[in-house]
Amino acid sequence: MDSGYYAAMTGLMARTQALDTAAANLANAGTPGYRAEREFFRSALLGPGAEDSQLGQTVNNYGLLGGDRLSMAQGVLQQTGNPLDLAIEGQGFFAVETPAGPRYTRDGSFHRSQKGLLVTSENEPVLSTTGQPVQVPPGEVSVGADGTLSVAGGAVASVGAFSFAPNVQLTPEGANRYLAPPGAKPVIAKDAAVHQGAIEGANQSVIQGTLDLMVMQRQAEMMQKALTVFHTEFNKFASEDLPRI
Repeated sequence: MDSGYYAAMTGLMARTQALDTAAANLANAGTPGYRAEREFFRSALLGPGAEDSQLGQTVNNYGLLGGDRLSMAQGVLQQTGNPLDLAIEGQGFFAVETPAGPRYTRDGSFHRSQKGLLVTSENEPVLSTTGQPVQVPPGEVSVGADGTLSVAGGAVASVGAFSFAPNVQLTPEGANRYLAPPGAKPVIAKDAAVHQGAIEGANQSVIQGTLDLMVMQRQAEMMQKALTVFHTEFNKFASEDLPRI
C-alpha cells in the first residue's frame, strides 16, 4: 500500500484529536484559572527494536498525536475588589479539599463560609500550607504575597500555593480542577506570588483559540481530501488493473 496513505491517515487522526483539544480550549477561554491543553507528538512504535525493521522505520516516519499536556503559561490577572479573591502569579496551584480528596486549581474565587472557612464557589475548603482548612475570623482581611492571611493585623493562616516536579502531569477534572497522579507529592511553590483582590483568567485567549480551531479544521479537511484521492486510486486499481493480472 502506498506510504502516502499512512501519512494521510495518521495526519487525519492527529488533526481530529487536536481539533477536539482546540475546541475545548476555546470553550473555556472565559473560565477563571483554566489551563489550556497543547498536543504533543510521538512516533508510532516506541520499542527498542522499532528501528530495526523496515515496517518499523516506515511507520515511524509519520507522527502520531501522543496526547495533551497542560500549558503552564500565565493567565491575565483581573482585579475584582473582593479581598478574599486570590490569584497566583508564577507556577503553583491552590489546594482544595473535595469529597474525592485533594484537588488543585488556579481559580481563586474564594469566600468565607458560615463556619468561618475559606472556601471555593462550590463551598470546598481551601487548604493551608500545612494541608488544613483555612480559618478566616471576622475582621478586615489582608493576604501577603507569600499567602499569609491576616485578620485585623494578626496572621491566622497561610494559604498554600503548591507545585509539583516538572515530570508530573496533572489530570484535568472539569474545567479548572486538576488531579495529581498517585504518589506525586506537592511542595510549596517557591516562585509563586499571591495577589489579593484578583483572579487569574484562562491562559487561552479567544482570538488565539479561534485561529487554532480554524487551522485544525482546515488541516483535517486536507487530510480527508488526501484519503479520498488514495481511495479513488485503490478502487481504480482493484477494478481495472487487478483483473488484468
